[in-house]
Amino acid sequence: MRITFLFVIYIFTTSLSFAQTEKVTDKKISEDFEQKFNSGNFNGIFDLFSIEMKNTLSKNDTNEYLSTLKKQTGQIQNREFNKYVKGTFASYITKFEYGVFSLHISTDNQSKINGLFIEPFVEVILPKIERNTTKLVLPFKDKWTVTWGGDTAELNYHVESKAQKNAFDFVITDKNGKSYKTNGKTNEDYYAFGKKLIAPCDGKIVLAVDGIEDNIPGEINPIYIPGNTVILKTINNEYLFFAHFKQNSIEVKLGQEVKKGEVLGLSGNSGNSSEPHLHFHIQNVKDMNVATGVKCYFEEILVEKEIKKDYSPIKGDKIKQVK
Repeated sequence: MRITFLFVIYIFTTSLSFAQTEKVTDKKISEDFEQKFNSGNFNGIFDLFSIEMKNTLSKNDTNEYLSTLKKQTGQIQNREFNKYVKGTFASYITKFEYGVFSLHISTDNQSKINGLFIEPFVEVILPKIERNTTKLVLPFKDKWTVTWGGDTAELNYHVESKAQKNAFDFVITDKNGKSYKTNGKTNEDYYAFGKKLIAPCDGKIVLAVDGIEDNIPGEINPIYIPGNTVILKTINNEYLFFAHFKQNSIEVKLGQEVKKGEVLGLSGNSGNSSEPHLHFHIQNVKDMNVATGVKCYFEEILVEKEIKKDYSPIKGDKIKQVK
């Protein structure tokens, strides 16, 4: 049977998500779409459209598209949120009576549908990596504190994100546990700001993003969440993800081969960052939108005054490289 797929021109403002959790608005809109589609209430779906969508596709055309689609695919039997694609589209693996498709819905800030398309679902088999096999040193030489790290939500809020579930956030603190010297109102007041960040192993640079301004402490950049970023691919196809570098500080380029200990750039406060720190995690593929986080172990580090080998730090640890 030939399937005619619905494709609608969309108008939206691009935003990048640093996590792959379904937004409340998208959850409600997708539920409304499913209910109205199954009941044949195509006028109701049209009412969910933004003004731009309505100007692009008339009510009659919408009814014709959806009616044809339903005849060829049948009822929606099951729908599961998968990920965000193309920046703003919530993508759902959707089982219809006559096949499995990817349903993509984008919404605007008025909770209206401003993008919609359906395509065959193609399952991509990604490599499964439980932990790093490449031996790693810490990505810095000074003593840093783990503010987020571990396997539970209490220790690490990143666990809710598929790609970042094993991520760390690192800062530098003083003997009183403060991460800044005086009042914390400027980036330069933070101990971590401008510190050198290094390659934990040999590898190849597969992403280098620079030029994004550092935030004023307490503020964040919602446009490019990772901020200035480096991704280092290891010989074992592990992708080491570094985020929030200082603006214009990255010293490596796309495609460059680097050696363990080589400087990547300086710690900063760009992207989804309210104070200077390093976000670091490992993922199984380059693209965070489809990646799965990999548990990270460092070969030999000093935790407080104890040497620990093959260790994955947790929240509260004060860590430093042994050598």
